[in-house]
Amino acid sequence: MKYLASIGSYFIMLREVFKKPTKWRIMKSLILKEIDELIFSSLGIIIFISFFIGAVVTIQTALNLTNPIIPKNLIGFTARQSVILEFAPTFVSIIMAGKVGSYITSSIGSMRVTEQIDALEVMGINALNYLVFPKIIAMLFYPFAISIGMFVGIFGGWVAGVSGGYLTSADFVDGLQLDFIPFHITYAFLKTIVFALLIATIPSFHGFYMKGGALEVGKASTTAFVWTSVAIIIANYVLTQLLLG
Repeated sequence: MKYLASIGSYFIMLREVFKKPTKWRIMKSLILKEIDELIFSSLGIIIFISFFIGAVVTIQTALNLTNPIIPKNLIGFTARQSVILEFAPTFVSIIMAGKVGSYITSSIGSMRVTEQIDALEVMGINALNYLVFPKIIAMLFYPFAISIGMFVGIFGGWVAGVSGGYLTSADFVDGLQLDFIPFHITYAFLKTIVFALLIATIPSFHGFYMKGGALEVGKASTTAFVWTSVAIIIANYVLTQLLLG
């Protein structure tokens, strides 16, 4: 019952976010600030993770495809499919649930502890719209970051495969083009948008409704990361069944 009540409160929060919007002049600056904090500041870790994920997938595939009958271009094919379908949108999103989600929960939770949220509400401002809505809009740019992660992941696979002598550059590129289905890109971006909304809203919920002092801010951040990761994994399963099943 406790979890059902929390889920109900979560959806009530989402409804309240879109009520009584803040003036656009103020909201615009808030959105730009959140884009910088949530997206641009995360590009470095996304690029780093994606490069080595692509490299590891390529090496592991090459080491397992030792039969001389199997064409080498399957290494590039496997790297492309793994990075685009799963590793870039899902694995990176779980990492971002820790980085971005912890930042969101701690920043909103700190405002709750220091009674800044109460001050906003006393001034007649919809605190949920003021604090959460800019984060939701900023995270809609998250697929842009994931697209960079896809490119870097495939590039990392090419570097690892060619420099390690597992296959030629021509074989890897041929594998990238093998049986390419454009809808897989659409599927990956649809997943990414859903994950972005989860990363923006679940940590906001835990930060906004937390109770206690500074110690509880850390606990709320940990709880938000766990539940965001669980929600991403469940959403990944459901979306895969709906879109690819």
